[in-house]
Amino acid sequence: MSHSAFFRFYGSLNDFLRPRQRHTVIPYTFAAHQTVKDMIEAMGVPHVEVHAVLVNGEKVDFSYRLEPNDQVEIYPYEGGEEELLTGVAERRFVLDVHLGSLARFLHLLGFDTVYGQHLHDPELVQISSEEKRILLTRDVNLLKHKAILAGYWLRSQQTEEQLKEVISRYRLGDQLQPFTRCMVCNGHIVPVEKQEVLEQLPPNTQLYFDEFYQCRQCKRVYWKGSHYERMQELIRRIKAQV
Repeated sequence: MSHSAFFRFYGSLNDFLRPRQRHTVIPYTFAAHQTVKDMIEAMGVPHVEVHAVLVNGEKVDFSYRLEPNDQVEIYPYEGGEEELLTGVAERRFVLDVHLGSLARFLHLLGFDTVYGQHLHDPELVQISSEEKRILLTRDVNLLKHKAILAGYWLRSQQTEEQLKEVISRYRLGDQLQPFTRCMVCNGHIVPVEKQEVLEQLPPNTQLYFDEFYQCRQCKRVYWKGSHYERMQELIRRIKAQV
């Protein structure tokens, strides 16, 4: 036998709903065994985006089993509350296969970010759960996996806008450490003597540059060329807008 309950989503949670369901009360039919988490995710909203659920004015957890005619209000995280990172010790990330550019930008800003084109959904869930990393993705269904403690669905498809979203959501503006991680492999970058990396340098670089840095992990060499200036400009834009 099925029953009906009435749902209202607030704030950014409306991004997940069909246009006609946004900012209004939604009647929804449920079976007797279903929890409030089941119903919220059935309507398209992943649990990691939900901050609080009220049923008939009382706060409940996701295991609450719905009763006929329940009035359910669902609220998002607003402004980076600490509860966003329950069980997540640091601002560390794991990104899905479609977010390679964002991964490089997060590396650039010094954030510990796991990314690999070989990582499929089961591996991403495992890494997020076992290493307590925030999962960033454009795949809403991936965020519905019960093992994920913290995650975020990126609204924009543009890399720089995605970067701003992440920095704003997790209040990272004062935690930027640019040029401390390798943009390719996420390893730490340290100063290195020119003579130690001379064979890895293009001829013009050998001639015009004397200050070098190297990734401890993959041994990639960095120097302050034109690419460095472009990255500095990106960092200035990010700091000014977040």
